[in-house]
Amino acid sequence: MTDQLIYLVFGIVLTLALVFDLGLLSKKNKKITIKQALLQTFFWVALALGFFVFMWVEQGQKTALEYLSAYLMEWSLSIDNIFVFILIFNAFAVKEKYYSRVLLIGILMAIILRVLFITVGVAVVEKAEWVLYIFGAFLVYTGYKMFVSTEDEEFDPHETKVYRFLKRYLPLASHDGDGKYVVRENGKPIYTSLFVVVVLLASIDLVFALDSIPAVMGISRDKMVIYTSNIFAVLGLRSLFFLLRGAVSKFDYLQQGIAIVLVFIGLKMLGEHWISEWIDKDIQVFISLGVILICISGSIFYSIFMKKKGVPEEINDSTTY
Repeated sequence: MTDQLIYLVFGIVLTLALVFDLGLLSKKNKKITIKQALLQTFFWVALALGFFVFMWVEQGQKTALEYLSAYLMEWSLSIDNIFVFILIFNAFAVKEKYYSRVLLIGILMAIILRVLFITVGVAVVEKAEWVLYIFGAFLVYTGYKMFVSTEDEEFDPHETKVYRFLKRYLPLASHDGDGKYVVRENGKPIYTSLFVVVVLLASIDLVFALDSIPAVMGISRDKMVIYTSNIFAVLGLRSLFFLLRGAVSKFDYLQQGIAIVLVFIGLKMLGEHWISEWIDKDIQVFISLGVILICISGSIFYSIFMKKKGVPEEINDSTTY
């Protein structure tokens, strides 16, 4: 009954929050200012933290801290999403006034795909728990590759498999249809560049979920924690995009911070049987939360106060839009 109550409260809060965001904080085809983005970011973070308090009251300290750890993990990983989102918007020359609604639709699609992905992942783990060792090894490998990576691969949205699939099977327009996603030409539906961008945003987020969801499952096996932390983090992605799009390129060492966390969680998953014999589950939750906070905040502050070696000052100080 308690789980049903929490899901009910989560659904009601989510619905009201989306109505509030769409009705009051966002206006159709309007540019989002830094001030508005800051208010929206505070709104979604406050909502997520309020749900943390609610979880603490209803489910106790351990589950609530697992939720907070998972949320912070997803929230930090979403900064990587923002950089890719910027490249997608630039590649298709999306007008800034369309950013907000395109992001919203793309993110809502991403949530649906994530829920399906999580449901399948949880079902597989329940049937065969040894899959968690594969997830753990995958996280260690991913974290290592991320940590030692010295340069970003050039990402071209036009070269992605998703775009090639759309181009092959759908009639695509080279324009934005004045804000429409589908227009009719010669009596036939043509899909605009905004439609393509929405699909790319959702599909790219799912690619990022291949790392983030196993990481969250390494923090908690509670379905409620996995679902709610993911959805809250992804819903806050839109406001975070507008807040950080000019500064995200300055977080040079965030990738290393995230990499350390992924390796830590991966090793924890691989050695869980032995770790649980020596360290109490409640203490493990505190350790995980501490590692996430230290690595993510430390890498962000280090990025702010240190310039990456070999990066010219004029490039390091430039703003990516």
